[in-house]
Amino acid sequence: MSEGLPARGIVLAHGGMARGLVDAVTKISGAEDGAVVALSNEGKSPQTLQDELARLLDEGPAIVFTDLPSGSCAIAARMGCRDHPRHAVVTGVNLPILLDFVFNRHLPMNELVPRLLSKGVGSVKSSPGYS
Repeated sequence: MSEGLPARGIVLAHGGMARGLVDAVTKISGAEDGAVVALSNEGKSPQTLQDELARLLDEGPAIVFTDLPSGSCAIAARMGCRDHPRHAVVTGVNLPILLDFVFNRHLPMNELVPRLLSKGVGSVKSSPGYS
């Protein structure tokens, strides 16, 4: 990262999904406290959600991971990250993306984000292998 700080992951999702993903990635990876944090939209107005996200984004470089590419979580993420080169939004979050993030969060954003997108797409498989 340009400031020498590793990126922080903020999982912004509907209901309990954010907490579940953060819990899983922390248990699997042993990631340090605060490397990935959960933020749910549950029971929050759009403004409250944006305000909570803004407080988290003030703490340094971050990638906001959302469950869907649209909706309240994605809108809050895009609004919070616009015009901030130290922040990025990645939609369609899954566990492989988050695991790769915690082990590579020291990379510059222009390397980290494409890596995460590739990991996410590459982790979607079927068995048997239908195309």
